[in-house]
Amino acid sequence: MKPSLKSGLKHSFSYQVPATKTVPHLYDEAPQLQTMPDVFATGFMVGLMEWTCVQLLEPHLDEGEGSLGTHIDVSHKSATPVGFTVTVEAECIELRGPRAKFKVSAHDGVDEIGSGTHERFIVGWDRFERGVAAKRAQGPAKVDA
Repeated sequence: MKPSLKSGLKHSFSYQVPATKTVPHLYDEAPQLQTMPDVFATGFMVGLMEWTCVQLLEPHLDEGEGSLGTHIDVSHKSATPVGFTVTVEAECIELRGPRAKFKVSAHDGVDEIGSGTHERFIVGWDRFERGVAAKRAQGPAKVDA
């Protein structure tokens, strides 16, 4: 992690909502979701908030480092139709060693659709992959994709 990573850093990212990011597409195999409205899914909003925080962190990480989401506490307040552009604002509000906490909010041009906090843990990918490999070795012999 570079010394340039500090509380107060801000980043914003805009994304136009396609039909594939609506509630029925969250889990194609879930029949209960197939009958729900074609609006931006909460799960995809959370992912967009994470993506924005990853973008904020990226220039401040050393080679071979990345970050993993460890906590999210957000509300989804308003439905967003397909075709609208959602803009996420992220601000780094706290750093504790390799942990970064962000204030996040999302707006669709009409309403604030979500807000809250998100935390990420900065890792070295080599070490992380070793941990995943060790877990995989302890898990089921065959994993269905």
